[in-house]
Amino acid sequence: MIYGAMKFSIGGTLKAVFRPWVEGLENIPAEGPAILASNHLSFSDSFFLPAVLDRKVTFIAKAEYFTTPGVKGKLTAAFFKGVGQLPVDRSGARGAGEAAIKSGIEVIERGELFGIYPEGTRSPDGRLYRGKPGGLARVALATGAPVIPVAMIDTEKVQPPGKVVPKLVRPGIRIGKPLDFSRYQGMDHDRFILRSVTDEVMYEIMKLSGQEYVDIYATAAKRQIAEAAKKRAEAEKAQ
Repeated sequence: MIYGAMKFSIGGTLKAVFRPWVEGLENIPAEGPAILASNHLSFSDSFFLPAVLDRKVTFIAKAEYFTTPGVKGKLTAAFFKGVGQLPVDRSGARGAGEAAIKSGIEVIERGELFGIYPEGTRSPDGRLYRGKPGGLARVALATGAPVIPVAMIDTEKVQPPGKVVPKLVRPGIRIGKPLDFSRYQGMDHDRFILRSVTDEVMYEIMKLSGQEYVDIYATAAKRQIAEAAKKRAEAEKAQ
């Protein structure tokens, strides 16, 4: 009930204001479980994708969004619950990964759609980064659910990192054909299989999005960018 009301109000507003274009809606099954694996350009990705679908999509969100005290914290928690997001404690990298995998499997076992960003974090510069071989591949191989590649386009222009007020830019969404990895079902602890599955999905996302692919993790790229910015600042200060 809450999800339906949130989807109607938020989804309807997003579609009316930003008019997102969509290709490949026919690739989303009318019923049954599936994993939606998407590139990640903006905080708003988790809202634009559900807005254009008839079915509920469950994403993973930081536990802090659900536990912040005060009126603002309660409103934020209600909002994220209303749009179908699940809290995951990210205080420990391994624990967070296992919690996300467990949550994803539970969503799939209920016959629902599970949304995940294989890059693990937002792209720092609009390029597509190497997918992490944990959550996506393990959920797919543990459940046998099809993986549907999704490309979010220009959402970073709607809400650039660090900006609160969105810009009136028309974003796009391309949805690819389902990928079947059932031949590997039960092999979710083979790291070579996990890497192969993840890379295949990322290749399909790259084709859909048209992004330049960078074969390092986005988290490493963010560190490099931050270090370069720090060095520039120190050099300017020294002048």
